[in-house]
Amino acid sequence: PLCLGWALRPAAAATATNILLLLMDDMGWGDLGAFGEPSKETPNLDQMAAEGMLFLDFYTASPLCSPSRAALLTGRLPVRNGFYTTNGHARNAYTPQDIVGGIPDSELLLPELLKKAGYTNKIIGKWHLGHRAQFHPLKHGFDEWFGSPNCHFGPYDNRERPNIPVYRDWEMVGRYYEDFKIDLKTGEANLTQLYLQEALDFISKQQASQQPFFLYWAIDATHAPVYASKQFLGTSQRGLYGDAVREIDDSVGKILKHLQQLGISENTFVFFTSDNGAALISAPKQGGSNGPFLCGKQTTFEGGMREPAIAWWPGHIPAGGVSHQLGSVMDLFSTSLSLAGLQPPSDRQIDGIDLLPVILQGKLIDRPIFYYRGNELMAVRAGLYKAHYWTWSNSWEEHSKGIDFCPGQSVAGVTTHTQEEHTCLPLLFHLGRDPGEKYPLSFASEEYQQAMERISGLVQQHRDTLVPGQPQLNVCDQAVMNWSPPGCEKLGKCLKAPESDPKKCSWPH
Repeated sequence: PLCLGWALRPAAAATATNILLLLMDDMGWGDLGAFGEPSKETPNLDQMAAEGMLFLDFYTASPLCSPSRAALLTGRLPVRNGFYTTNGHARNAYTPQDIVGGIPDSELLLPELLKKAGYTNKIIGKWHLGHRAQFHPLKHGFDEWFGSPNCHFGPYDNRERPNIPVYRDWEMVGRYYEDFKIDLKTGEANLTQLYLQEALDFISKQQASQQPFFLYWAIDATHAPVYASKQFLGTSQRGLYGDAVREIDDSVGKILKHLQQLGISENTFVFFTSDNGAALISAPKQGGSNGPFLCGKQTTFEGGMREPAIAWWPGHIPAGGVSHQLGSVMDLFSTSLSLAGLQPPSDRQIDGIDLLPVILQGKLIDRPIFYYRGNELMAVRAGLYKAHYWTWSNSWEEHSKGIDFCPGQSVAGVTTHTQEEHTCLPLLFHLGRDPGEKYPLSFASEEYQQAMERISGLVQQHRDTLVPGQPQLNVCDQAVMNWSPPGCEKLGKCLKAPESDPKKCSWPH
């Protein structure tokens, strides 16, 4: 049944469907009006949901940025594609500027495969899959890029620690806080407007050339430090974070309208989601809302991994649809291949499923959701039941310093500051009755026994076939801190801005 979608399409589509994936950064399940946000400040996204399909049970593959992005583009769990660490049990890992790993050449990314069907591929925004030369997005299937290898952290001193670069394809065109201004006092930055215009221009160019396209719009305005352009500052009831959401909403509305005006909306599949839950450590001023769910980013509770998700494809997706399909960002890989008339790679385990039978025919596909943190399987969802094999929000040491991933949400025996193992008797929740994961089922109940019998079988099957990839995020070495690409200045020490012209440094091919 998982392969049903492949049979629905011919080997090669007569008119290939354009694919537009809108990936937000740290946006929570509860940030959109369509998901119940009380200020109702996302009219365009709410309209997108009204015209398309809302996914209420859609998950990321990791509670952090980098691994979830690697999972989206490979269709594989981070523990398979290498985007995890074995340093410190159940620790999350990501790619800050001094980590030397990245997406392995052995992984097949979605844009690489779409090229076989004649697609032109562009990434706009945050790459986050490695910043050394071999990890450049144009080496992994993308034809164009405008954005950065990392998030907009900073500003730094630009000597020992240069500000993070922004690229157009292979050429570095400037740095955050210098050429691309971000005012930390007011939150003003026009980056979202730049990313919007890049998207509109690319779509126009592809429509004119009659080339099918894949556009991966991976913007980061809702990742702290949050920013918005001047015309949106001060316009939300939710403060600066709400201003950023309002600008994103406006931008998505303009992109969808552009597709309609060009007459290609019925030939363009659009999917909106986020890379992980809202960062409650930054809330409320710099972080979003995870609605009724427990905790947020960095945790494997629902608030860390359940995402807002909307599918839009006029003329194909029935308007006003609501799906309870258990979905994953990894499904966007398989679904996109199906849209292009392509088969998934057969030489590796693909965790994503084709959602087209769900989206077009209202079917429900039975599949589990695996919640990983680093290299540890923390929890599993099957149907409405979720079993926690490990619980851990963050350490007492971090918590004592004010780092809290579950502010105001302490649940005794559930939100723990030590790594608590429950492999013998997992904590089990019924997410229909208890979406906030506050009331574990009684171990002695018949309901517990029946649900755990099924989940235990799924876990055993998963572990029997799991072949972990080479961990990419173990080595953190400031001596190879490529804040700019190698070649600007030789490696072997912290990279400094080249003396010639730091704005004219190209990433070596």
